Amino acid sequence: MDMFNFWWREVLEAMGEYFLFASSFFVLFYIILKKPLWFRKVQKKLPKLSDYGRDIIYSLISIGIFASVAVVVFFFNGEYTHIYRDIETYNWGYYLFTWVYMFFIHDTYFYWMHRMMHHPTLFKWVHLVHHKSTNPSPWTAYAFHPFEAFLEAMIVPILAFGIPIHGPAIGAFLFFQIIYNVYGHLGFELYPKNFHKTAIGKWINTSVAHNLHHKGFDGNYGLYFLIWDRWMGTLRKDYNTTYEMTTERQ
Repeated sequence: MDMFNFWWREVLEAMGEYFLFASSFFVLFYIILKKPLWFRKVQKKLPKLSDYGRDIIYSLISIGIFASVAVVVFFFNGEYTHIYRDIETYNWGYYLFTWVYMFFIHDTYFYWMHRMMHHPTLFKWVHLVHHKSTNPSPWTAYAFHPFEAFLEAMIVPILAFGIPIHGPAIGAFLFFQIIYNVYGHLGFELYPKNFHKTAIGKWINTSVAHNLHHKGFDGNYGLYFLIWDRWMGTLRKDYNTTYEMTTERQ
């Protein structure tokens, strides 16, 4: 397989996964279940059609950049990665540990990269593209400025050239990342009432948390978890009250 075909395969795969979940969530929550679940809409309004269009265009650009990073990592430097194929190479215990590792590393990388994006200069010229969607939708998940898309994709070489990780596990992890990213920008809260107060739930990032970030432009910088936000004091003070208002039927 030549470089272009490898890149095109990555584009089609990422595009298929992204549009499958973004469109499915959009149809389900913005059309079919909009009325019965409207009380779970974080911001009680819908984005404009122009917001959807802008987000989709930037998402397509981001997917092309993600595929380009994959070409550099796996096509040109695949032999230098620490990816292995046989789970028994390191046993099942190590395999399960790498899942914990991937979540922690990605969430940590995202939190600090995301906070950096909110530096006034980077925000104005880069991150503002993503924040034009003050009321995000599933299509906002990959709507990045090209430079931010490149930084987002840097988690791939971090994982590939770090500790040994099972190849299909990285693929499954990145697949889950798409789903959770779409959920984070969904605009509807799916977790149950009072989940944010449970021993586990208070550490989990929710659609409410990330929606407040888009609405208020600061705080709630995490991806999968609220660990760093709680440790660093960046959890928005209106999170608990907004979560409660969103998950209680009026």
